Amino acid sequence: MDKKKLIIIVVVALVAALLGYKMVLAKPKEEPKPKVAGEVYVLPKEFLVNLSDGRFARLNVAMEFDHEYSSAAAAEEAAKAHGGGGHGAVKAPEGFGTLPQEAVVRDIITDELTDSTSKQLQGRESREKLKKRIAKRINKTTDVKVHHVLFTDVAVQ
Repeated sequence: MDKKKLIIIVVVALVAALLGYKMVLAKPKEEPKPKVAGEVYVLPKEFLVNLSDGRFARLNVAMEFDHEYSSAAAAEEAAKAHGGGGHGAVKAPEGFGTLPQEAVVRDIITDELTDSTSKQLQGRESREKLKKRIAKRINKTTDVKVHHVLFTDVAVQ
């Protein structure tokens, strides 16, 4: 019976040691990184552009920003740029959102799209290259800092 008690004591001690390690010494699990690291802003007005091969495309575009560049911050920045939102504040044209410099961003996207062919918009790899080129040009030309450009809907005719 002494051997049985000794085995029980050893098993209990091992279980206690494992629990102690798990609760005190083991590193806590890291929270998984979010799959989308920033905030996504959808340009409210769709694009309808003529492509270089004689066809046309209709698409919606979104952009992923840092969390610091949220839509709330963009709205506040836009209000400051337009006189604080009081009397005499300039109102954005219909279809434009709260993104400062949205007209410049739309111009860049339109320029890049009209230089493209229908094959570029329909092929996944060439579409990804086009989105990277647009993001790079937006980052270079404007104060808007974009991580990714997204084509949420694409129709080529």
